[in-house]
Amino acid sequence: MGRVYIIGAGLAGLSAAVELAAGGREVMVYEAADQAGGRCRSYDDAKLGLRIDNGNHLLLSANQAALSYLERIGARDSLIGPTRARFAFFDLASGRRWELSPGRGPLPLWLFDARRRVPETRLTDYLADGWRLATAGPDAKVSECLRGDGPLWERFWRPLVVAALNTVPEEASAALLWRVVRETFLRGEAACRPLMARECLAASLVEPAIAFIAVHGGRLALNRRVRDLTFAEGRLVAIALAGETIELRQGDAAILSVPPPVAAQLLPGLDPPDQTSAIVNGHFLLDEASRQVRAMLTDLPILGLVGGTADWIFLRERLASVTVSAADTLAARDNEDLARTLWGDVAAALELPPGPLPPHRIIKERRATFTQSPAQLRKRPGPVTRYANLFLAGDWTDTGYPATIESAIRSGHAAAWRCGVAI
Repeated sequence: MGRVYIIGAGLAGLSAAVELAAGGREVMVYEAADQAGGRCRSYDDAKLGLRIDNGNHLLLSANQAALSYLERIGARDSLIGPTRARFAFFDLASGRRWELSPGRGPLPLWLFDARRRVPETRLTDYLADGWRLATAGPDAKVSECLRGDGPLWERFWRPLVVAALNTVPEEASAALLWRVVRETFLRGEAACRPLMARECLAASLVEPAIAFIAVHGGRLALNRRVRDLTFAEGRLVAIALAGETIELRQGDAAILSVPPPVAAQLLPGLDPPDQTSAIVNGHFLLDEASRQVRAMLTDLPILGLVGGTADWIFLRERLASVTVSAADTLAARDNEDLARTLWGDVAAALELPPGPLPPHRIIKERRATFTQSPAQLRKRPGPVTRYANLFLAGDWTDTGYPATIESAIRSGHAAAWRCGVAI
């Protein structure tokens, strides 16, 4: 039971470190950046005068690994969301509003109630689409299984595909989408409740984990990029950093928890997913009048949009944050042009004046996730490598889930278990 070296302090690396430290293992975490969290990092934005997230992330009550992680680090109460599953939507083209509200039971009996379905959809639409997804083969794409038009497509399937898989329907895996549906909507309302960080992602998912690791004797070193790994006789024997080489002793292990291109550079023979999809986020500062209008309009922290450019609005007291997934084309546009477009969607949805443009920040994550197509899914490796004491973690590894927070944390747990900790 030697030391475990964790390379990368994103959520996969942090979740592995938390589990190992809780199990009594000595952990050392190296992070190349100047802060932990990876794509779930937060920072103080001088322009907005607020702490904002690099990108918006939504959890669901079905995400048991993520919720277990939050319980472990003492941050479960840092999430907010409705007491029952409710998803508010606004159609920017027609001006229509509605809520999607799954039923309590595991069977989708709520679909028999037209008031709980997407407007202008029929029960038979859901049954036909669900059957095609459930019977889709591993090579099937969403666009090959579902008809790409009509109210159910525009107001339910397409928003779900791009939000859950960050991949356009023409490329997205139908089997992976079915996994999402099966784990959420087909398990009833209790599995579908939306959850988001009350303050910011770092305050919920990152800082409590760092504190937990430290209390349990672990260490985190920032600005420490791993440059090379040395192998001999089927084991990792040395980790090279700038100005330092760490030699592993008998019983030591390591977890490689870095983005796929970095992992491929460090680990000979690894061929991970190599196609990516972008996400664009826009943060807009709301004045007092705008906050009052927003409070009267909706009591929910998130609002889904269809018929425009933006996909979701995440609402905190002073901030309206917009997310656009599968946004490779959009990410190429000028930031100010993007801000005007996205604010137009926010203003329409929240019934605010379209101008002037409020203080804002546009953030582009050009390689937010790997493209979750059937071909790319086949390239997801498991946690075990050819080296007995080296394991992989990351939302891009084969967790069976889309590349989300839940997948990252599951991968960290799997890698920690392989290091000898029962989870």
